[in-house]
Amino acid sequence: MEVRPLREVALPAKGFAELRRSLRDEVGALAAVHGLHAAGFGVGEDLFRAFQRTADRPVRELPEEDLWDRLARFFAQKGWGTLRQRSLHPGIGILESQDWAESVPGTESQPSCAFTTGVLSNFLTLAAGGPVAVLEVTCTSRGDDACGFAFGSEVVVHELYGHLLEGVGLDDALARL
Repeated sequence: MEVRPLREVALPAKGFAELRRSLRDEVGALAAVHGLHAAGFGVGEDLFRAFQRTADRPVRELPEEDLWDRLARFFAQKGWGTLRQRSLHPGIGILESQDWAESVPGTESQPSCAFTTGVLSNFLTLAAGGPVAVLEVTCTSRGDDACGFAFGSEVVVHELYGHLLEGVGLDDALARL
């Protein structure tokens, strides 16, 4: 694939919901989630490169607190929404937003920010220098107070996902890790 210079286009946030709805109608819910996640993962590298250009040194050399502050400013300036990081468990962190662009509050029964999970997975993988898995654990689209993206190693995030599939709440699922 040809590598072109990074070029950005601003679109209304409603585009995420329209894309999700159209894909779901055309290919089904699960395929739409997989497609959006894969597309987001592909975009994550370009966003990471744009973010790296805002730093005065390699991202991996930034102090942790500085990294999260810069990351929050970067995504807010791009129109994605406010973002804050918290540590939930020694192996899991979470990025949360009450106004995330991909979410349309109260419109879905499941978390709906599949594109974002892909973006964040690739972005955080590049920032960490090794694989980082991301799982959306809360979403304003389904009525939660915030969109929450849990991140960590693939093994730990997969284990968290398994507990959540069993119907265990997030706090209990974390306690079981």
